[in-house]
Amino acid sequence: MIRRASSPADSPIDAATRPTPPVGVLERGISVLEAFSEDRLRLSLRDLADSTGLDKATLLRLLGVLVKARMLQRAESGHYSPGPALLHMGMLYRNSFDLGSRLQPVLHAVMQRTGETTAFYVRSGNERVCLYREITHKEVRHHVEPGTRRDLASGGASAHILLHYTGSPTPHVQQIQDQGFALTRAERVPEMASIALPVFEGDGQFLGALVVIGLASRHPEAAQLAGVAYAREQLALHGFQTRPVTEKLASR
Repeated sequence: MIRRASSPADSPIDAATRPTPPVGVLERGISVLEAFSEDRLRLSLRDLADSTGLDKATLLRLLGVLVKARMLQRAESGHYSPGPALLHMGMLYRNSFDLGSRLQPVLHAVMQRTGETTAFYVRSGNERVCLYREITHKEVRHHVEPGTRRDLASGGASAHILLHYTGSPTPHVQQIQDQGFALTRAERVPEMASIALPVFEGDGQFLGALVVIGLASRHPEAAQLAGVAYAREQLALHGFQTRPVTEKLASR
C-alpha cells in the first residue's frame, strides 16, 4: 500500500446487524483477537461488542484473560490493542517455515534488480499473509510489513496465485496456467502494478507467492516481465521451483 493518513475506526453498528456470537469459549476468544486489523489497532469495549456480537459482560471476562496472557493490552483510555504474546507467536509461526534464510536473499536480489518492493505471501483462510518482504528505498513505494493480512477477494497478483494453487477460482487462471504468473495493474490499489509467481519446494509442495510491486507509472509491463524472469532465476539458485511438478512432467 502507499502510505497515507490512517482513517478513523468504523462507526458502531446497530444491534440488528451485529454478528451472531460464537458459542464455544475458545471460539469467542478467537473472535475477539480477529476483531483487530491493520486499520483497527485500538478498539473500545463497544467496538469489540459490535465486531463479535458478544455482550459486554462476557467480553470483559474474556478480555481479562487475554490481557493476563499478554495477548492483548489495555490502555488507560480503556481501549484494547494487540499484546506482545501475539508477536512472539507470530515469530514462531514464521520460524516454523524454515524459509527465511533461503527466501530473504531472493527477495533482496529481486528488489535490487527491479528497484521495487518484493514480498512473499501465504494463504490463511480467506486472507493472504505477508511473511517476508524487502522494501525499495524509493521515496514513493509500496510498503508492507510482515504479518500484514489482506482479503484475497480484494485482488492483487499474489492473491490470484494463492487462490489458483489452493483450489479456488480466479479470473487469471488462464494466464497463470499458460505463463506461470499473474500480472495486475491498478487492481487493488489504483497507483500500483504487481506481478507474482508461485513458489514450490523442490519436492513440488506449494509454499506461497512471490510478488514484485511497483508504482504503475514507472513499472511498465516490460519491466514487470523482466522482474519475474529474474525472480525465477534467483528462486532456482536457492532450490525452489516456480512450476508444479505435474506441469513439468507434462511438458516433457
